[in-house]
Amino acid sequence: MVSLVLTVVGQDRIGIVAKVSNVVASHQGNIIDLSQRVMSGGLFTMIMQISLQTPENFSALQDALAELEKELSVKIIVQREDIFRAMHRV
Repeated sequence: MVSLVLTVVGQDRIGIVAKVSNVVASHQGNIIDLSQRVMSGGLFTMIMQISLQTPENFSALQDALAELEKELSVKIIVQREDIFRAMHRV
């Protein structure tokens, strides 16, 4: 099992959470925590912590999210939680 952090930023629109969640689920991912907000000006932000039962699915998940990123016109970043934490250490 691998723990991941997924972030989404872009203009708010209907279905972002649903579509991202469906992609995660289709790659045997489990949502551990999710925080989302629509900021002033309609800027949508979301951070999702997920566990991926099969680490080998990570590459396929990245590819699927890259396609979804284009479809939704948002920025989606998914990375291993340990790398995310190391990058954001104060």
